[in-house]
Amino acid sequence: MSEPNFQDMPAYSPNNDEEFMSSGQLTHFKNKLSAWRLQLVSDAESTINHIQEDSTQVADINDRATLEEEFALELRTRDRERKLISKIDKTLHIIEIGDYGYCKTCGAEINLMRLEARPTADECIDCKTIAEKKEV
Repeated sequence: MSEPNFQDMPAYSPNNDEEFMSSGQLTHFKNKLSAWRLQLVSDAESTINHIQEDSTQVADINDRATLEEEFALELRTRDRERKLISKIDKTLHIIEIGDYGYCKTCGAEINLMRLEARPTADECIDCKTIAEKKEV
């Protein structure tokens, strides 16, 4: 049985009296991050197989150039995903040590909607906005 697509996982709905980053919330985000990671690893393996299967000699020089450009694009995408896998691993570690869901800059709770949209978020929206303005 295949793992669920992390994007298809329903958002967590906390109870009214549930405290922030309860065990249920932590389990939800751990499962979501793990499914995302598995999906990225599977995509990387598919790319490797695709490149190995399609890299046979192509007679036409234009077809070969097109194929090589497609491979280059796939490899750039996989490199970004490799970095994302590293960030997911870091986030899973943060869950394990008990710091998940709190802004690394100010210590405030990161909104659950933000974490659903970007489970690897490590700053609240206010701190992230300030950081992005400083980058410009």
